Formats: sequence, C-alpha cells, structure tokens
Amino acid sequence: MSQQSARATVRVFASPGSWIESGALAQCDQVAALDGMIHVAGMPDLHPGKGAPIGAAMASSVLYPFLVGSDIGCGIAVFPIRLKRPDAEKIAARFPDLDRALTPEDDQWPEAIPAGHTAGLATVGRGNHFVELARVDRVLHDTSLQRGDLVLIVHSGSRGLGESILRAHTEVHGAGPAADPAAYLAAHDDAVRWGSLNRRLLAARVAHALGAAVTEPIVDECHNLVEVRDGLYLHRKGAARGDGREVLVAGTRGTPSYLVAAHAGAEANFSVAHGAGRKMSRSDALRRGKAKHTVAELRRTPVGSLVVCGDRQLLFEEAPTAYKRIEQVIGDLVAHELATPVAVTVPLVTYKTRGNR
Repeated sequence: MSQQSARATVRVFASPGSWIESGALAQCDQVAALDGMIHVAGMPDLHPGKGAPIGAAMASSVLYPFLVGSDIGCGIAVFPIRLKRPDAEKIAARFPDLDRALTPEDDQWPEAIPAGHTAGLATVGRGNHFVELARVDRVLHDTSLQRGDLVLIVHSGSRGLGESILRAHTEVHGAGPAADPAAYLAAHDDAVRWGSLNRRLLAARVAHALGAAVTEPIVDECHNLVEVRDGLYLHRKGAARGDGREVLVAGTRGTPSYLVAAHAGAEANFSVAHGAGRKMSRSDALRRGKAKHTVAELRRTPVGSLVVCGDRQLLFEEAPTAYKRIEQVIGDLVAHELATPVAVTVPLVTYKTRGNR
C-alpha cells in the first residue's frame, strides 16, 4: 500500500492482511511533513514509536536525530558456535550474568572503547534486547550455515551512549534538526561502533561460559542509525540496511527467526525489516498476558525453548503474543522483492535478564 504526502512520498511494504496500526501510519505522515523529507519507507514490522515510527527508513536532506532515537547503534549479530551436547536446561543454567558490566579487571576488557563509554559494557539491556542460542532448522538457499548448526543471536545497542547523544541534542533543539550534522554524526558513529563491540563482547562472554570458542559474526547489522547516501540523510529506526547483505530478521523467543539475503532498492530506502514488530503495547501485553499465561508457561515456549528472565513483568511484556507473526513479515518482504529467506533458526535458550523484579 502507498500514500502521498504534500511534501514527501510514503510507502509501506505490507500486504492488506498485515497488522499495521493506524497510529504508525499517522506517524509516517507526520515524518513526511518534516522540512527536507523526501521519502518514508515503512517495513512490514512497522509500529508506533515515541514520536516517530519504528520499522521505518526515512530519507531527508535534513538530519533529524530524534528519527534515529536514543539507542543509536542497536542491532543484531549472529555468531556460529559449536557445542557438543546442547542441552537447553544445562545451557540456561550456565549462561553468565549479562546484567553485570565488565570492569578493567575482567579478562575480556577491550583495549579500545569508542567514546571511552564504559557504563554497561557487555550487558544486554532491557526491553526487547536478548542473547539467544538457536539451532538452524532449515536452509533454504546458499549460505554459510548448515541445518543443525548452532548460533548465538545477539540483539543489543549502545547501552546509554546513544541516549546521552540524543539528550544533548534534544535539551537544546528538541525534535528539531541537528544544528551541526558533522558533530552529531561523529558522536553517532562512536555509538554505532560501541554497539557492535558490545554485541561481540556479549557473544564472547556466553561462548566462554559454555566452553566454546569465540567466533567472528556472520551477520552484524545495525538497525538504528543514520547513513549518508547519495547526498541525503537516510534515517533508520528499527530498519536494517538491505542493500546486498544478509540480515537476521528476529522473530520472538517462542518463534523462528529468519536469515535473509536482502536486496531492497530505492523505493524501500535500501532497507528491510529488523524483526516481527510489536502488535501490542507493553501495558496491553502485560494486562492480557497475566489473564492468559502463568510465569512458568512463559519461561518454556511453544517451540520447547527456555527463557532466562528473572523479571516477571518483562516476561509478559515480551511474550511472543505481543508481536506480529514473523512469517507474515517475511512473506511481505518476499512479496515486495526486498529479501529472500536463506535460513530459519529456532531458539533453544533466550536470555533476557537474571534480575528479579
């Protein structure tokens, strides 16, 4: 479906049967009306965000920090891992405490840290962030993975660094454009590098705890960033770069995820979906979930995987039912010729937090 704004074009890459909230479409129109905006592309996981849609790529001649948001550098990385006996119960018990930040006394402390930001280093964060051990269930096209392979999927961001960058801007300019785009981009690039480092550190901590070797990621794609492309600022908020690379489109802790070969063009702002996308607010998911599920039910998923999450509220807020059907999202990407699925992963253990609340 597509629509025309007075100042910019808007196109949403979703089928009529897809779950797209009117609030998300309204936010796309609001963004399209911004000075300098040229084209807004909504992905099939589109849903409302704080002031701007999530699951959108927005091209403009003007740089707007609020369109990227506070978690600059957030993304998903995929690391192959070899384990002799992947018993979910034992693995869940051996997952390290990823709420505890690294300190200089830790062996895994890195030599260089972007922006010198050490707060929360090698922690996963809250919300929809996670570290997951998954098994490759199906291989659909040529890729480096084989059926039965194990992977660590890490979804995390810049752990406060991006938030401080956005806050420094909004305290002076609110939702207005960047007064000094070069200065913003320099800080932004630090946050993107920090997020990538953090994903690597998280994977290394888990691999070490499970007695496995640390590997390089086969995918490490940021989905909250600004790209300078063809003289324009291409803002991505919950949208992955989709121009000729493999991207992991995350499902939920109780459903598959899809590795896709992305080949999105200019109409999609060279972007693809980054996940299933929420269909319920956190408050709705909490209210409805408590009426339908017990905590024990949510800690073992319909696919038989285990969830490590000591925060009961977060368990309900992030329940699989709070998200759209990943198969619908992938189907829309395929139907609009934005991506081709190459492999399907199924979760074994998903880590959210050990903290109790």
